[in-house]
Amino acid sequence: MKKIAVAGSLHYDIMIDAHHRPEKGETVMGTACRYKFGGKGGNQAISAAKSGAEVCFAGAVGTDEQGRFLVDTLRQAGIDVSAVALVADCPSGMSVAISDEEGDYGAVVVSNANQQIPTNLFQGVQYWENVGMLVLQNEIPEAVNMQAAIAAKQRDIPVCINAAPARPLGEQFAALIDILIVNAIEARDMCGITVEDLASAQRAATILAERFNKVVVTAGEHGVAWCEAGVTAQTLHAQKVKLVSTHGAGDCFVGALCASLTAGNSLAEAVVSANAAAARHVSQSNV
Repeated sequence: MKKIAVAGSLHYDIMIDAHHRPEKGETVMGTACRYKFGGKGGNQAISAAKSGAEVCFAGAVGTDEQGRFLVDTLRQAGIDVSAVALVADCPSGMSVAISDEEGDYGAVVVSNANQQIPTNLFQGVQYWENVGMLVLQNEIPEAVNMQAAIAAKQRDIPVCINAAPARPLGEQFAALIDILIVNAIEARDMCGITVEDLASAQRAATILAERFNKVVVTAGEHGVAWCEAGVTAQTLHAQKVKLVSTHGAGDCFVGALCASLTAGNSLAEAVVSANAAAARHVSQSNV
């Protein structure tokens, strides 16, 4: 089985539980606080590793205690961290997320060292050895994603991007993408379709498949739609579970999907596997 190369963000997460998320100008008393490993890149790498894939990671952290924690967590998950750069005089990335009693959350991210990932990380032969897929996200500069994607294409390695958070993709970069994974908000921003159920998710996937070879549109509690260029889009309902927290569900889905694809499964099979992994994730405490 080929490896998954992930290039992306690492964040030291401060997780706060509260009755509700504050409105403008409001102070809310929290009920609990936790410190966690995070960042879309890091979370997706760990999800892929938990799903059975061999994973190597490229990114950057500061030379601080938080950075050591982030790298150690990747290493403990069995992930190759030889391409994680240490950036002096810059703190590691971090975020603060507030989860409410309904299990939903909002977060603020400060990128810090994630904005300083050296592009020469992708020039080394070792990083690409036996790699079957490159996975990217939008939490690092597009210039870094571009260099990683170019290096992958030079080696005939397919490029997958979870285009989150939402931002425009440059034409040159978009042309390098083989697999696009977006949620309802990102799909709307990219194709103009308001995703509010599976039917609208299916329409969004169909439109986006005119630009990308494979498209997956996640629609939260409704489920997921996917489409391959030239093929009718399909949908799958979300599994019925008791919601504990949605935090990290999207990253769990992406990692599981890419692990399944790298193992040789079809896109439909990979979606089923990732949908089940995300359902397990949201139904348990991820402390």
